[in-house]
Amino acid sequence: MTPAFRPVLSRRAFFTSTASGVGLAALASLLADEGRAAEPTNPLEPKEAPLPAKAKACICIYLEGGPSQLDLFDPKPKLNELHGQPLPESLVKNVRFAFIQKEGARILGSTRQFGQHGQSGMIFSDFLPNLASCADDICMIRSMHTDQFNHHPGQLLMNCGSPFFGRPSMGSWLTYGLGSASKNLPGYVVLTSGVGTSGGTSNWSSGFLPSHFQGVLFRQSGDPVLNLSNPAGLSPAMQERTIAGLRDLNAQRFQHLGDPDIASRIAAYELAFRMQSAAPELIDLSKETPQTLDAYGVDRPDRGQAEKLRGRSGQYATFAANCLLARRLVERGVRFVNIVHASWDHHNNLDDGLGFNCGMADQPIAALLKDLKQRGLLDSTMVLWLSEFGRTPLGENRPGFPKINGRDHHPFAFTIWGAGGGLKGGTTIGQTDELGWGVVEDPIHINDLHATILRCFGFDHLKLTYRFQGRDFRLTDVGGKVVDQMLA
Repeated sequence: MTPAFRPVLSRRAFFTSTASGVGLAALASLLADEGRAAEPTNPLEPKEAPLPAKAKACICIYLEGGPSQLDLFDPKPKLNELHGQPLPESLVKNVRFAFIQKEGARILGSTRQFGQHGQSGMIFSDFLPNLASCADDICMIRSMHTDQFNHHPGQLLMNCGSPFFGRPSMGSWLTYGLGSASKNLPGYVVLTSGVGTSGGTSNWSSGFLPSHFQGVLFRQSGDPVLNLSNPAGLSPAMQERTIAGLRDLNAQRFQHLGDPDIASRIAAYELAFRMQSAAPELIDLSKETPQTLDAYGVDRPDRGQAEKLRGRSGQYATFAANCLLARRLVERGVRFVNIVHASWDHHNNLDDGLGFNCGMADQPIAALLKDLKQRGLLDSTMVLWLSEFGRTPLGENRPGFPKINGRDHHPFAFTIWGAGGGLKGGTTIGQTDELGWGVVEDPIHINDLHATILRCFGFDHLKLTYRFQGRDFRLTDVGGKVVDQMLA
């Protein structure tokens, strides 16, 4: 008699096929241990923060390239006094630059005028008159430092807490931890303008987190998201039945495998269906008052020749519209909005290039802060001005440049700021030396900044983790501490 052989069942298949309650309970326990649900649920369902929190949403304005802190926020009269002279050998001896030839490098002074603003006396350059009017709502950090001096790893460190590929971005961590109050829009939206960042989508990636926590890039024309509109001949009723059928099929597969990517797929189909009505309404600015549109400057022409100043034509209007869209997104419950602009990488022609960009950004960012405050949203919405590093006190003497009138990448000391969402307005933290070369008071690393941001949202940065490949990962990697001076 020929014996009958049966295929060996996997552990999961065995439990799935077991009719007893013990088998089903074991399957549920197994899936829970692996971070998977027994039923496909809305992965962006709002969650309560484990700690008291003031921030509920974040608008992160990321200015790729490195705005010059020495010409915007951190005046150094000594640079003008020593203009054209070399830095002390002790400062540059073991330093690597991106492009500067340090043997012939000389100090570069600033042509900007600085003044104190608000009751706090916060200092801004004449390139940022509108932002200066918001001084008492801003928490400025002059003592940021980073480990990276090139753009892509620097962008990854600032946005993802690590210079390595494959890590989740800050927006992904927050939507993972808190979900999103918006049922008809993604929890994490990205708005871009300019020439594009060198880091690209890696700056808003979900990394090893499930894909529903990734930033969704909205476009400036046509459908906000590609293929959002129905093709000709497909009615809304037909599409609704199609989505329902897909959900049933995917749910059956999920029950068999427990794969969280299937839950992501279900959620993505259903969110896309709801977005077909929500997204067009979102980007329709016609219902905004003329005063609001004028305050943001959504109809402004570019000031100067964008293509010659590391930009693209029409970016004044695009950036302004993005700032207004960011407010509309958080009003509708979106958790995290990235406004990304490139480029602020002024290796030469600093005055013209920085002036062009500040002319673009100053008015709409100030309007955003005032608009959020007037609507009672600033207390719960954190607004951030970030970049990967700052600029050198030295002029860039790269071969082939006809003039030395720009600055190289500078990781040792730079300035960022934030407002609202539990940050202490009217506060300036940290100090750099008389040349702006290094931090001499209250140094703050990027991981410290992330730890503080997470605290404002109600998280202990050591406990917001995700297990991947046998290790618990977190946004702050293996460092980070909360900066209490930043907290309101």
